[in-house]
Amino acid sequence: MHFKDYYETLGVEPNAGDAEIKTAYRRLARKYHPDVSKEAGAEEKFKAVNEAYEALRDPQKRAAYDQVRSRGYRPGDEVPPAGGFGGDGGMPPDFDFEEIFAGGGAGGGFSDFFEQVFGRGRGGTGGQRPRPQPQGDTHAKLSVPLEAVYAGDSVRIGINGKSLDVRIPKGIRQGQSIRLKGQGTYGDLLLEIEYAAHPQFEVDGRNLIHVLPVAPWVVALGGTVGVPTLGGPVELKIPPGSEAGRKLRLRGRGLPGSVSGDQIVELEVSAPVPHNERQKDAYQDLRDAFEG
Repeated sequence: MHFKDYYETLGVEPNAGDAEIKTAYRRLARKYHPDVSKEAGAEEKFKAVNEAYEALRDPQKRAAYDQVRSRGYRPGDEVPPAGGFGGDGGMPPDFDFEEIFAGGGAGGGFSDFFEQVFGRGRGGTGGQRPRPQPQGDTHAKLSVPLEAVYAGDSVRIGINGKSLDVRIPKGIRQGQSIRLKGQGTYGDLLLEIEYAAHPQFEVDGRNLIHVLPVAPWVVALGGTVGVPTLGGPVELKIPPGSEAGRKLRLRGRGLPGSVSGDQIVELEVSAPVPHNERQKDAYQDLRDAFEG
């Protein structure tokens, strides 16, 4: 098993703040997303970026990872098997390993190293023995992709050495729980829902926020562009005279519920790199027209 430097994967320093980490993740996730990227190895890079963000976006996970990293490992170094992270300088004693990641989607497919550090349900504990459970229900967190929450799909999880298909109620909120009868260590298994990080959407209540890169001439002159939503791509009209940071609303395109949320599209001006003389001349004309 090899050590992974998640800071290096995202291209940020170890002292980077949450906002910087989130910005780096969004930029790289857009770059390597399998639906849009033509680069060789884009899918594997996309998975690596997603795993790094999943490890660093949560303060508790990040603290646990930083303790492992402080031992001086470099990318590719062999790391000890289960049990090797314990003892002095190991995992924080109050770290909660009761977290399960649904396979597939934006939150699944994590490496053995990730599961070694953070655990995978009851099957992996990052080198610590599972905490003794009292008689009664077993509690764990389940990280699920937004696609499953939107559609009400089933996800497959590994728990207690076996695989289970768990149906995700459509529009379930973070913090709500799913009860699996008789699947706990002693009694039932209660899965508290949390949303997995998504490369294209952030969640605000039932609303979804999507940052849309658009060319300067689109915001200036207006136009129609394709926008991803959890229900599939839609066409969005950009009013002429828009500017970076403007927010447009797609009603009913957020997470479902008794009142469905909206999708908020925030415009981000993205200037393409000129690749030939004609394009360079166009930028010079633009500079001359706006200079001063």
